[in-house]
Amino acid sequence: RVFLRAINQYADMLNKKFLDQANFELQLWNNYFHLAVAFLTQESLQLENFSSAKRAKILNKYGDMRRQIGFEIRDMWYNLGQHKIKFIPEMVGPILEMTLIPETELRKATIPIFFDMMQCEFHFTRSFQMFENEIITKLDHEVEGGRGDEQYKVLFDKILLEHCRKHKYLAKSGETFVKLVVRLMERLLDYRTIMHDENKENRMSCTVNVL
Repeated sequence: RVFLRAINQYADMLNKKFLDQANFELQLWNNYFHLAVAFLTQESLQLENFSSAKRAKILNKYGDMRRQIGFEIRDMWYNLGQHKIKFIPEMVGPILEMTLIPETELRKATIPIFFDMMQCEFHFTRSFQMFENEIITKLDHEVEGGRGDEQYKVLFDKILLEHCRKHKYLAKSGETFVKLVVRLMERLLDYRTIMHDENKENRMSCTVNVL
C-alpha cells in the first residue's frame, strides 16, 4: 500500500510537470509505466493464488490493488495525448502483461488501450503494422509462460471488435487483425494444454496448428 501511494504521487508529478510539449520527459514516463506494471504483476498481489480465507482477508483490508493501479495506468496512458506514438511498440508488451491478469474488471478497463494504440499508429503511418507484429510476438511468449485463458480470448475478441467496427478506417483491417490474434490465442492455449499429453500425435498436430 505504501508503494502504491508513492507510485500515485509520482504519477501526479508527471501529469503536473512533465506532460506538456515543452517539459515532456520520455524516460520518466517510460519508467512510470514499467514500474507500475511491475507493481501490478508482482507475485504477492496475485490473489487467485491464495487460499479463499487469505484472499478474503486481503480484499477486506486493502482491496485489490492491481485494479487500483491498473485503472491509474489506463488514465496515464490516455493523458499522453499526442505523445502516445513515442511508446509504440515498446509499451505493447507491458500493457499486454497487465491485461492478462485474471481480474475481469481490470481486463475490461485496459484491453481498449490496444485499440487506442492501433488508432494512434494508424493516424501517423496509415497502418498499425508495428503494433500488430509486437502483440503477436509478445502474446506467444506470455501464453507459453502460463498466462492467458479462455475468458481473456473472449473479452479481447468482443471489446476490440466493438471498437474497430465503430471506426471509419479501421473497421475492415481491424476486424482481420482481431480474428487473427484470437485464432492464434486459441492455438497457443491448445498447445499449452497438450504440451504434457502423452500422445505424440496430438502434440504434433497442435504444433503444426501454431506454426
